Amino acid sequence: MRNPKWHRDEIILALDLYFKIEPGQIHTKNPEVIALSEVLNKLPIHEERPDVLKFRNQNGVSLKLSNFLAIDPDSRRKGMQAHSRLDKEIFEEFVNGKTELSKIANQIKSTVNSSSLNLRLFSVENEEEVNTVKEGQVIYKLHKYRERNSKIIRSKKDRYFKTNGKLDCEVCGFDFYLKYGELGKGFIECHHKKPLSELEPNTETKLSDLALVCANCHRMLHKEISTLNIDDLKLKIRLIV
Repeated sequence: MRNPKWHRDEIILALDLYFKIEPGQIHTKNPEVIALSEVLNKLPIHEERPDVLKFRNQNGVSLKLSNFLAIDPDSRRKGMQAHSRLDKEIFEEFVNGKTELSKIANQIKSTVNSSSLNLRLFSVENEEEVNTVKEGQVIYKLHKYRERNSKIIRSKKDRYFKTNGKLDCEVCGFDFYLKYGELGKGFIECHHKKPLSELEPNTETKLSDLALVCANCHRMLHKEISTLNIDDLKLKIRLIV
């Protein structure tokens, strides 16, 4: 069986390296290629790796970098033509945004290099639609992991209930207790409000970072998580109504 296709996060990391080295440095003995291979093998994305020895090894990394040579209009080298559609899309997305690319790549690497946190992220399920999230799967998983901290969620609910006397959605006002009675008592979800681009592995979640939301609004917030915030969604609802 073949190893899985390259994910957005992996292509971001490879492209960031591509823009930082010379074409002549694209080879298996380059320490930076070796280091990237090691990072790719740590990513909490692919649980199944049919060919472990070949999974994102130095050869695979070098080939991916050579794919970018074939895409890059400024390259004088032919490169490897067997690039994917996603390779080309991400190249075109960041060719004029290398600073942002490096910021995202560094954010992914710092998260992955936090060993205990990275191990926990493997337990957070992958979502296919995250290929459309600018920051990628790893940072999205970090976001979801922060939302699921049972201790701080309990504290958030307690603080909100003491202040408001109820647990209702901060976006649309839906109250599970009013709708479902005892069955819905105490039920509400938590959304981490901090933008994905600002999430760091070693920071603690504050109560002010969280918002209580119903399942529907939470899903909508996640659907456009890189650009949509609580106030934006409130406005969308008001405009529709």
